[in-house]
Formats: sequence, structure tokens, C-alpha cells
Amino acid sequence: MLIFIVKRIGFMALTMLLVSAVLFALLETGLTGDVATRVLGPYVSEEQRALWREQHGYDRALHVRYADWLAGFLRADFGESVRFKAPVSEILWPRLWNTVILGAWTLAIMVPLALLLGVLAGMREGSKLDRSVTVVSVITTSIPEIATAIILTVVLALGLGWLPAKSAMNQGFDGWKLVLPVLTLVIYDFGYVARMTRASMAEVMTSHYIRTAVLKGIPRSRVIMRHALRNALIAPFTVIVLQLNWLLSGVVVVEVFFEYDGFGRMLLQAALFGDVYVIQAATLVAVFVAVFSQIISDVGYTFLNPRIRFA
Repeated sequence: MLIFIVKRIGFMALTMLLVSAVLFALLETGLTGDVATRVLGPYVSEEQRALWREQHGYDRALHVRYADWLAGFLRADFGESVRFKAPVSEILWPRLWNTVILGAWTLAIMVPLALLLGVLAGMREGSKLDRSVTVVSVITTSIPEIATAIILTVVLALGLGWLPAKSAMNQGFDGWKLVLPVLTLVIYDFGYVARMTRASMAEVMTSHYIRTAVLKGIPRSRVIMRHALRNALIAPFTVIVLQLNWLLSGVVVVEVFFEYDGFGRMLLQAALFGDVYVIQAATLVAVFVAVFSQIISDVGYTFLNPRIRFA
């Protein structure tokens, strides 16, 4: 297991190195347009652009610039943000932490609820509970996040006045401001995990070893907890781990709608403004989370599926 983890960490480092090289080539070698023009705007003179290139070392060789940029990234020195007029690190980490808070609350509510209802529905395939969970899951998953956010805002914020309509976190942490964005994400993501859990549990309950255990007289609760549940959680576990990537950079719609100062909204603002240094730092952070989540997924398989062994 230790050797496997070391190999996966090495693969993660190699992946990030390759992504950083491609990202650097796309954003800083003119393949997507002149860097000075994207940073300074299209209305500056050629002399101003030339002066900016000289000040930021764009007259040096490409490999030297890449090595300096990579060394700065390893020191958490991501450069200066043109959009936010501040060092990228001062913008990146607070926004990333806000998204972590949003994602943590979403997973803390969604995962137990989806697993519980999915398991109960799978245990009683064809029952009223099973049909109800299936219908609710299909409806919530098919409604886009923006539509759910609008409905919740109109009903709970503008109609009943129970919750604030916006969730800007620029004045410190406020739990009430998290309710609407968290509820939107829970409703949207709940159905997918619940349906996956229900399908996996229903398949396990009809397997031969479960029938054999029941015929041997083993109590049903013990059969479910010690045999069925462990195998049924293999597929949902993968789905849940993949939500880490989605919660980091895929919640742009929710963060923009509620004006939540998170990672996704920051990345969108940087992309629209052409803020090269913020885009570079945010992209590598997102790649790190994506690759690291795969390591978590692979390690988790060894505990859920005893047939998998790593040398």
C-alpha cells in the first residue's frame, strides 16, 4: 500500500508538471494573444507594452521564464493580480477557503442523507419508499442549479423573508448566508448520489452471497451492515470523491448567483478580465485537487473491496 501511494504521489507531481508546462505555454507565449495586451488592455501604446514586457522579464528565454515561474509557484509566489490589484496569494487562499466551507457543509448534509435514503430504497426495491426516492432524485437532478437557486431565493428570501438573498462573505463568516447556496447544491447533487447508492444496494441485495447468508439464519441487520453495505458503497464512494472536483471549480453558477466570494467566482472573474497570474494559480490548484481526489478514491477501494490488492 505504501509503495502504491508513493507511486500515485509521483504520478500526481508529474501530472502537475506537465499541466503547468502546457498552461505556461498557452498563457505566456502568445498562443492565446499578446500577454501585455491582455494585462494592460488593448488601448495602450506599443511603447507601454514593450516597457511592461521588459519589467516582467518577457525578453528572456522561454525555459528561463518557466523555471522562474515554477520556482515562484513552489514558494507560493503566484505574482500580482491585475484584476484585484493585489498579490495572487492574498486573493487565492481566502477565496479557496470560502469554497472549502461551502463544500464541507454541502457534503456534510448531502452525503449522509443520500446514502441513507439510497440504502433504504435499495433494500426495499419496488416499495413506495423506493419509488419516492427515485422520483425525487430524478426531479432534483434534472433541474439546473440556476433554476433551483432562483426558486429558493424567490420563496425563502424574497417571499417569506427568512433568509438573505445574497451570500457575500466579505464581512466575515455568517452561517445564515450559507443556507441558500448550500441548500441549492444539496438539492442538485443529492439525487445523483442517492440513485447511484440505490442501484448499487439493490444489486447487492439480490446477489448469491447475501441470499446464502440469509438462508444460514444470520440476522438481517448483520447481513446488511457487515456484508451488503460494504460492497454497496463502492460505486457511491467514487461518485462522492468526484464531487470534490465539482465543489471546487464547478459551483461557479451558485457562487456568482449568490455573490459568494469563492474559488469558482474568482476564476470566472479572472478569465473574463484576462488575469493571467490568477488563472495559472487557480488552474494548478484545481488540478492538484483533481489528482489528489483520485488517490483518495484508489486508497478507499482497498478498504471497501477486499479483492483489490496493491503490491
